[in-house]
Amino acid sequence: MTQRPRASLGRVLGDLGDTLLELLHGDPDHRGEIGGVVIDDPTDEPIFQPRALVLGPGIDAARLPEVIDRVSAGGAVGLVIRSTAIGDELRRAIDRSGIALIGLRRGATWTQLIALLRSVLAEDDVAVTDQESLGGLPSGDLFAVANAVAALLDAPVTIEDRSSRVLAFSGRQDEADPSRVETVIGRQVPDRYARLLTEAGVFRDLYRQRGPVIVDPRTLGHESLTKQRVAIAVRAGDEILGSIWAVMDGDITAQRSTALGEAANLVALHLLRLRAGADVQRRLRTDLVSTALEGGPAARDALARVGLSGKPVLVIAAALPSEYERDAERAAEQQRLADAMSVYLTATVPQAVVAPVGRVVYALLHVPRRSGDAEERALRVLTEFADRVGDKLPVVAAVGPLAEEIGELVQSRAVADRVLRVLTDSPGARRVARLDDVQTQSLVLELRDIAAARGERPGGALARLIDYDIDGESGLVESLRAWLDALGDVTAAANALFIHPNTLRYRLRRITEVSGLDLTDPDQRFAAMLQLRILDHGQPPR
Repeated sequence: MTQRPRASLGRVLGDLGDTLLELLHGDPDHRGEIGGVVIDDPTDEPIFQPRALVLGPGIDAARLPEVIDRVSAGGAVGLVIRSTAIGDELRRAIDRSGIALIGLRRGATWTQLIALLRSVLAEDDVAVTDQESLGGLPSGDLFAVANAVAALLDAPVTIEDRSSRVLAFSGRQDEADPSRVETVIGRQVPDRYARLLTEAGVFRDLYRQRGPVIVDPRTLGHESLTKQRVAIAVRAGDEILGSIWAVMDGDITAQRSTALGEAANLVALHLLRLRAGADVQRRLRTDLVSTALEGGPAARDALARVGLSGKPVLVIAAALPSEYERDAERAAEQQRLADAMSVYLTATVPQAVVAPVGRVVYALLHVPRRSGDAEERALRVLTEFADRVGDKLPVVAAVGPLAEEIGELVQSRAVADRVLRVLTDSPGARRVARLDDVQTQSLVLELRDIAAARGERPGGALARLIDYDIDGESGLVESLRAWLDALGDVTAAANALFIHPNTLRYRLRRITEVSGLDLTDPDQRFAAMLQLRILDHGQPPR
């Protein structure tokens, strides 16, 4: 069995250099393998993993020598900045530090770079394992496959899934036209090009026939599409896994057609192995995270296997709204949330392990105490993540306290679950919180659980009022609740009920007459408010 090559700066530049990155100065292989990806935030204390690749969006050119010395002292192997001219002073600083300075090309975004680095580095959150070889290439290494196919066809290629998302691409993309460069940078065929291909019947022909499909740019009529494409579907039996797209001119000879067919078969094997391996890794990661959160004798070993043994850890609990009609839809969206959180957190904090457990996505975050208030930092990171995904992924996330022992980790999970329940019980109020933010609401929910377990029902004045409402549908309970919530402000309560203030005043008098409740007595008002919020009286709590 052969082992997959570990990622170095040289490999990253080889895979991404044509369209995203360029080496500005330094030796990309001077310090060996990449240990992780970290974003440098000048407003926060830097925490670098050993041999980290540091991303520096927004770094002022005048501060570059200082930043280079700082990241080099932290053990980084490279610094990525927006491409700029390199002066003599900066060259000396780079040579002194021994790191490589890499430029992000114009037109590429930092978000795109992070996503592509995640794919190229193929970080294994659980363990490093040997991988089998398929067709002489490490199984599942789609970038290696793409480069092999490109060499076979003598043309730049992309490997795409059924949704036209770019799974991997070869080198030499600079030889293609602007539309291909835009596709590779965005990791997705832009909608305007996909529409043209659909209207021209390209996708229909691609998925119907077994051989290659030729796309003549003249028939598409777009100024960015100037070079001929040759595509072939990647199949596993009757299932279409994706497609290979090559930018090549000239006729498709029998030799080229055979080469494309063989390449499609090879890519199919790697896609199937990648899908199977991803499923296995996800299940293993879920088992390890679940074991760690449950505590017990196996928890310490589980933490060691995810690389968090002996480290201070925060527990994050995240969930999506419960409005999915089918379990399959919920599971798909939950996995999408877990993947998105994993990508974002891996690039933002020193170390994170993310996995769905039941209906909750948990993340174990290593946030050292020296980074300041760990909970505050986690809140900032999760708030930025929630803002980034927006309404497309309406996540709510809870932050547990910092834990340094197994027992504390179990408690951190329990606190995160309490906070998450408050957030899901009151949708729209807030998306990210810790216990300090919602402690009162959490206590009310716990009291409601205790009352429900005991079968407690409203008594006294409130019970009489509920019975009266059931018989006459007079809305007195609802009116009392609105008046109490408004702290006795008749106008505000009437507006909330969409009635006239005089109507509410009449109802308040009837409440006193029917139930005997003295609304001028603060103790009786508090008792009524507590029962309305805690006890089940057949009406949903406000």
